[in-house]
Amino acid sequence: MEDVLSDIKQLAREVGKYQLDKFNKTLNITEKSNYLDLVSEVDKNSEEKIINWIYDNFPEHNIIAEESGRQNKQSEYTWVIDPLDGTTNYIHGFPLFSISIALMKKNEVILGVIYVPFMEELYTAIKDKGAFLNGQKIKVNEKDSLKESLLVTGFPYDLNEVEYNNISIFNQLLYKTRGIRRLGSAAYDLALVASGKLDGFWELKLNPWDIKAGVVIIKEAGGKVIETDINGRHLIIAASNLITDELYHVIKSIYKNK
Repeated sequence: MEDVLSDIKQLAREVGKYQLDKFNKTLNITEKSNYLDLVSEVDKNSEEKIINWIYDNFPEHNIIAEESGRQNKQSEYTWVIDPLDGTTNYIHGFPLFSISIALMKKNEVILGVIYVPFMEELYTAIKDKGAFLNGQKIKVNEKDSLKESLLVTGFPYDLNEVEYNNISIFNQLLYKTRGIRRLGSAAYDLALVASGKLDGFWELKLNPWDIKAGVVIIKEAGGKVIETDINGRHLIIAASNLITDELYHVIKSIYKNK
């Protein structure tokens, strides 16, 4: 697995270099589900580079990728890919975007890589081997209360269309914490929590490619992850053990009272 991780780290850096080379250039951009949900040629080309590497090295493995969907080859191994997490940031010239690559064995993530090209930050984890940032071991902050915590979150693409869109949670947690940030890349959000730069993360209606690499990195950094449904919408919470539990109970009470 160490050899696989080494290859994925190199691949992520190569894709990141391509993204930086195209950054702030004129791009072909299209809408997917609505005007908030965008895809560019860089997303598609980055994904193609990653998938081609998988074809060359693990042609029998399954793939779940944001732009091209699922390829089920009945393997116990599945690669989960977000080639450019933070497309809106990227398109607008805002430099916080990331590449997220995870490998699952059956239903468990066993390897995760998140690369943030502009920051030159490479977050990695192998199950039971710890989590690292640029080769240095990392761990979550052990805060024990929300009022001492700086959190990060995001909003779903259909926030204009549905009632359960995270705004009510955001509004209430804003008064219970030291602050909330919204960076526009869920993978990077999770990596920042894993490295202790932020204290906790929650978000609604994310997809597997948004979070799978971050989940194993958080856990290997000593954190806790809760994934559940709130009124039919997927919810993920990640932080230290105490903060994760407190966040869950606060969010649950907010939706119970709606």
